[in-house]
Amino acid sequence: MTAFFTWVGAFPPVVQAILVVVAFLAVVGLILFFIDIAPRPGKIYNWIRLAMCVLIPVVLFVAFNSAWWAAAAAAVVGAILFLLDYRARQGKGYLIQLIAFLTPAALLLLIGLIIPSIQTFVAAFMNSSGKEFIGFDNFVWVFTQPDGIRTVANTIVWVLIAPAVSTAVGLAYAVFIDKTRGEKIYKVLVFMPMAISFVGASIIWKFVYEYRAAEFQQIGLLNQIVVWFGGEPQQWLLVAPWNTLFLIVVLIWVQTGFAMVILSAAIKGVPTEQLEAAELDGTNAWQSFWNVTVPAIRPAIIVVLTTISIASLKVFDIVRTMTGGNFDTSVIANEMYTQFTKFEAGRSAAFAVILFVLVLPIVIYNARQIRLQKEIR
Repeated sequence: MTAFFTWVGAFPPVVQAILVVVAFLAVVGLILFFIDIAPRPGKIYNWIRLAMCVLIPVVLFVAFNSAWWAAAAAAVVGAILFLLDYRARQGKGYLIQLIAFLTPAALLLLIGLIIPSIQTFVAAFMNSSGKEFIGFDNFVWVFTQPDGIRTVANTIVWVLIAPAVSTAVGLAYAVFIDKTRGEKIYKVLVFMPMAISFVGASIIWKFVYEYRAAEFQQIGLLNQIVVWFGGEPQQWLLVAPWNTLFLIVVLIWVQTGFAMVILSAAIKGVPTEQLEAAELDGTNAWQSFWNVTVPAIRPAIIVVLTTISIASLKVFDIVRTMTGGNFDTSVIANEMYTQFTKFEAGRSAAFAVILFVLVLPIVIYNARQIRLQKEIR
């Protein structure tokens, strides 16, 4: 792979781009060949498989200038294509396609998630260098240091406030904007913050909270409003615990659009017959909403709440961008990164394990609710 990029780097930029695209298309074509074309029965596909048995080893021999690579490739490709041909003749080519589709995802899951998770769990019980087993010392340090306790408490505050407020405001928007004139425009405006990255949203709100002394002209929107009403400008992000609430506002602003879109779609799916029956029974708008609409969209509400809860638990960008975790605003994800930069790998892994333990019940609850909905259907 290194030799290939070194060879490509010798060409002009335009040629480099073309060669990389051609190489990408070749890889995609090879994958599609093994997944879709090779398992098919028929004489023409037999010739195609035979041609690939010859072509692939030749290409590898030219690329690596090694007969060993060519021989190994011929053996592997020949065995794979023989199996594909056998399965195709038996009418079971779909099994090969299923394996071919699932294997890359399974490998990525294993390499990118399962193995790192196990390594992180092990590192949580090791010292900072990862060479000595120290048991639960890292977890004891987290829950005995004032900063560690405050970090966990801040994270719990995030997960209690942000999902509830985002879901409630999103549901209110979905109800009041639904079927109104200009509905699409209103929904686009509410959803627009969702298209902004957390870092971008944090920078926007950092300007909103910006502070300047009273004798200077204010550039922060919030302080300017305070000055217009005769008040003194405040350093909103420096005063604990209110600064944590001001940071939570950013996540609520971003996630409200997500909640609105999901809940609006769920509300539109409520059967009209149920609403009409409730109206005939003499219920008012609030009773109809609370007794008919809310139970009907309960699965969507659960999905929104759990999704935003997980986002709240692992929030990092907002805290890191706006305060850097200072002034008692740090959360678990931010502290995990901070400890890692201090070469405290064990403590960083301990925070990661704590975060995993906090997220796990939410994931399990969501999975159980999905299973219950399937059983009802």
